[in-house]
Amino acid sequence: MKLKIILLLCFAAINLKAQERETLLQYFRSDLQYFRPNDQNGINVFETTKIDSVPFTGLKVRIGGNFTQAFQGLRHSNTADFVATTSAPTVNINQLNKITNGFNLAMANLNIDAQLTDGIRMNVTMYLSSRHHQETWVKNGYIQIDKLAFFKSKLIDNVMKTVTIRLGNLEVDYGDQHFRRSDGGNATFNPFVENYIMDAFATEIGGEVYYHNKNGLFAMGGITNGQLNPTVVSSTKIDSVTGKLNKYSPAFHGKIGFDKQLTEGFRLRLTGSAYSVKSTSSNTLFAGDRAGSNYFFVLENTAATSAGQAFSGRYNPAFNQQVNTAVFNTLVKLRGLELFATYELAKGRIISEKVTRQATQYALDLVYRFPANKENFWIGARYNSVTAASPSNTNDITINRMAGSAGAFITKNLMMKLEYVDQQYQNFNATDIRAGGEFHGIMVQAVVGF
Repeated sequence: MKLKIILLLCFAAINLKAQERETLLQYFRSDLQYFRPNDQNGINVFETTKIDSVPFTGLKVRIGGNFTQAFQGLRHSNTADFVATTSAPTVNINQLNKITNGFNLAMANLNIDAQLTDGIRMNVTMYLSSRHHQETWVKNGYIQIDKLAFFKSKLIDNVMKTVTIRLGNLEVDYGDQHFRRSDGGNATFNPFVENYIMDAFATEIGGEVYYHNKNGLFAMGGITNGQLNPTVVSSTKIDSVTGKLNKYSPAFHGKIGFDKQLTEGFRLRLTGSAYSVKSTSSNTLFAGDRAGSNYFFVLENTAATSAGQAFSGRYNPAFNQQVNTAVFNTLVKLRGLELFATYELAKGRIISEKVTRQATQYALDLVYRFPANKENFWIGARYNSVTAASPSNTNDITINRMAGSAGAFITKNLMMKLEYVDQQYQNFNATDIRAGGEFHGIMVQAVVGF
């Protein structure tokens, strides 16, 4: 009799443990509402849609991550004049660093997403290791609202069938390229190794409201603080335009577009975006990346460090006081053939300038993904060009990049890329280290995303 009681207690304990495990699995289940996956399924996903495909069953927390390791085989050269420093007259600050083949610093991200209630989820992303910030660094944290069921209002429920709200410290939805760029350890969505030469990416405090139409039309309006690193300390700097102490104005941005799968094998997406801030402490729309470039030490001098010169190969137009910019994007996907185009026109200035300067960027990605239905292999080519007026150069400078890539998804979470890149610098002053600059070679990159 005692043995039977003991066995019954053991079976009850085992059953209780199984129930606890199931409860735990339910709590950490990864299916979230209105969510962009971090693996291959997230490719060519832009703003999340209003398709309600995941039922709400309670609070869920999803822990995800990204890891990127690259091998670099690049060579660089320039024709810049000898420029010495006053402290070391025999040292040429335009002498390029000697670079060789080798592995770059691995980058890693940590993603925490939570389904707080029906139609409301939260995201926090952290850079665990990156070129620019090698210590742990918080990228952003925001709440996305697709339902407001707690109001128990049919009117609000009907409105929220077509409306999405994002609030917090969020990645500004300017243009479509930021959905395809590499972001520290997250390089799954980028068929190439590096981002655009003029890399528009920023996280700012504010909100965005989206309207989605069933016919494929959508629109968004947003307002932010216009700063990556906000401050409540009054400015002591004088704006050269107003002649008064600098003010911190809000930044406004918006997007309109059309995105629809017109036939089984044909998708068309057309968008136009704009961003504007009149004055701020330091705007970083074109310098907001805390992870850094994937091309290490190219066109950098012998005193360069990985973190100190973290944006090798990119161009920052230095519009940190005032920015007015617009970008137009097109995605045409015909079965496995994918064309993504960008035209960008930006104007801005630094606080000491009285007139704005202009920068123009063109980019074209042509990617073929195969085989049909899986698309886990690809080959691609990219042309990217920037022309800009610079306060330190007499003429408009031009930077051109050609890149070819090939890659494969070994699983939906694991990918490999091979890229050949050639980038050239034109019309830089002879005293600028980038004068006559050029770099070329191969990059090999392994990426994990889950």
